[in-house]
Amino acid sequence: MRVIGHRGCPTLAPENTLAAFRAAADRLDWVELDVRRCASGELVVFHDETLDRLTEATGRVADATLPELRVLRVGDSEESIPTLSEVFETLPDDVAVNVELKESGLAAALADVVAATRHEALVSSFDADALREVREATALPIAYLCSTDWDGAIRVATELGCLALHPHYDLLSAERVAEAHDAGLELNAWTVLDSETAERLREWGVDGVIVDDPTIGTENSKRGAR
Repeated sequence: MRVIGHRGCPTLAPENTLAAFRAAADRLDWVELDVRRCASGELVVFHDETLDRLTEATGRVADATLPELRVLRVGDSEESIPTLSEVFETLPDDVAVNVELKESGLAAALADVVAATRHEALVSSFDADALREVREATALPIAYLCSTDWDGAIRVATELGCLALHPHYDLLSAERVAEAHDAGLELNAWTVLDSETAERLREWGVDGVIVDDPTIGTENSKRGAR
């Protein structure tokens, strides 16, 4: 079962920062990150639509230019908001990346960034239109994110030609894991907060877990076993 560092390793460093991804790369084979576009056009790695929760600034990320974002610090740290290109450059080539698109219209820019790297990449989103754009513009594998409506999620993921479905772990049961696999979908469950849940999902046959704490579920991870 793969173990994917949710926004890097936020238990060790502020989420979606280069420090978090460096920490994750020392421990895990996969990381997950969030991507949106800033006002000057670059793809930046930041979860929220607004800056309010994680920085001293307010307002939408989409309304700030990259130079304006550069001067901000994430949480109480000295870490800044990175671009997607910077994250790929920071990670070792053998660390795979789950890129979650927070909005549509990013497929072409994403393809340009990924083409310049050697990393394995998987693109996920709650936004079916964003995934459809990726499917039409690139050969990158895609995954549909869901937190409710299991039957609808299976249908959307199948119609989009997804490699995987990324459900909240509370949606899953042994029967649903089997149903997804029968539909040709891998399952990466989010966000798993304890080892007991991770072990139950492993027993059910879930393919991957997305975690905040890199010690959860890493018994069979290459890096986690070190």
